[in-house]
Amino acid sequence: MRRIKIRGGNSLEGEVTVSGSKNSALPILAATILTSGTNTITNIPDLLDVKTMIRVLRALGVIAEYQEPNSVRVSVNHSVRRVAPYDLVTKMRASFFVIGPILAKMGLAKVPLPGGCAIGSRPVDIHIKGLKALGAEVTQEHGFIIMKADRLKGSRVYMDFPSVGATETIMMAATLAEGETLIENAAKEPEIVDLANYLIKAGAQISGVGTEEIKIQGVSQLKAIEYRIIPDRIEAGTLMIASAITGGEVVVHGAVREHVDSTINKLREANSIVKIEGGSIRVKGGKTKAVNIKTLPYPGFPTDMQPQFTALLSLGQGTSVINETVFENRFMHVHELRRMGAEISLEGRTAIISGVKALEGAPVKSRDLRAGAALILAGLAAEGESLVEDIDGHIERGYEFLDKKLCALGANIEEVSNISAVYEEDNLK
Repeated sequence: MRRIKIRGGNSLEGEVTVSGSKNSALPILAATILTSGTNTITNIPDLLDVKTMIRVLRALGVIAEYQEPNSVRVSVNHSVRRVAPYDLVTKMRASFFVIGPILAKMGLAKVPLPGGCAIGSRPVDIHIKGLKALGAEVTQEHGFIIMKADRLKGSRVYMDFPSVGATETIMMAATLAEGETLIENAAKEPEIVDLANYLIKAGAQISGVGTEEIKIQGVSQLKAIEYRIIPDRIEAGTLMIASAITGGEVVVHGAVREHVDSTINKLREANSIVKIEGGSIRVKGGKTKAVNIKTLPYPGFPTDMQPQFTALLSLGQGTSVINETVFENRFMHVHELRRMGAEISLEGRTAIISGVKALEGAPVKSRDLRAGAALILAGLAAEGESLVEDIDGHIERGYEFLDKKLCALGANIEEVSNISAVYEEDNLK
């Protein structure tokens, strides 16, 4: 278990560049299964989750390898293995993305029920319902979902909730289905648009992406291509909050402004100065004011930014209210923030935050990916030293070299192997 020690109190200053999007890289890597030939996917972040997806592809008989740190070459034959590896899929929820491409290409897919961050039930029912609508026969045995279809048939698919993962799964499968598929109440996230752009460049016929209705006209095959994925909007937002919570001034390069509008708006409401400078975003922290937030599907405020904003608002003047509508168990960071002196009460899916003058350094543990990021942000602003545990188990799954990027901006972060060296009695006096 990797641990880092953060000595708080430094205002971050300087410039930083956003890495490629994890939430684009994973489905696009899965979508390469639909093609034949050699794909080159660039701007891939160097993350544990990406490496897990590459291992999944290799287990399916696909040749997948890094060409250079942020470029992955994926060579796919006309056939792939039909059974996804249990040990990998149960570690990472996004591995379930392979079910649609395998089914569409091979007519049979056997994939374990997925694992991942414990931030809520996040059932795959919507994925399964959509694939059933395309003609898949579905059974379940011994923890595996088994789907069969000689060839999927285009159909109308209405989603009860605009699930990002389900929209991507159905869209991928429908590219090789016979006839037209209409996805209603589709998710609109930028990562869905990115996946669609990859598929279209590979030969898919897709329209309406970014709206509530996506149309896919099935084709017989897709070709391998070179494709560059979009910047990571959640990393961009996290870096922007790092500037705000430390009272610093940071220029974030590479973010797509439209993708982070809701984060920008809430930062401005919380009294940070945010300026758009060409393709960059400058954030200067001010005395944080209380704001209210309700997480919603895109283009609403993203649930993936809620923990980081909770950390920021714990230092706000007044009382903030955060209503989490997407995941029912996304306040696991609250208990850890309380250890640092935050005053936060929970009522169901609502957090009520009474801002305090200062946070205190403390030993804390990241419970999921974004919660871990929130604790790092809190540690940057806290008085004294904080120890954040389980960096490799969560934070490094979704942030490329976050600690190094923060150090380059002036943060005081170092890796430690001995907890007692940080929190021995003499250090606490």
